Amino acid sequence: MNQKSAELPMSVRNFSVQLSPTPRGARLARLLATEQLRAWGLPLDPARLLVAELANNASAHGRVPGRDFRLTLYVVGDTLRIEVTDTRGEELPQPQQPSPEAESGRGLLLVEALASRWGVTEGRFPRKTVWAELRCTPPGPTF
Repeated sequence: MNQKSAELPMSVRNFSVQLSPTPRGARLARLLATEQLRAWGLPLDPARLLVAELANNASAHGRVPGRDFRLTLYVVGDTLRIEVTDTRGEELPQPQQPSPEAESGRGLLLVEALASRWGVTEGRFPRKTVWAELRCTPPGPTF
């Protein structure tokens, strides 16, 4: 029996990095993601805003001393998937409506507004992955 190998009709790209669950690690996640998106020729926004919010949440709410968080970017076809995995699996994120005077608490509302879809995947305890997906196309020529 003679079989031909199937070729994938779309490109698949990925990037992954482990970072410390600190404000510095969250900032580095945004900077590294920005450079990776630029290298792939993809639009920077709103992807870097989503990375910033998910990484900030991992450093603020998913922090466990001595345990890092992981940022992963996947591009399959025209979909960019942003994943941030931390080790606080018991702390599942839920969007909440903050009071108008509150100085924080709007991050997941931003994720909900910017992403095509988003969610949480519970991993092997104690891990969880918060992810967001965007439909993306390379930027067009500028005139």
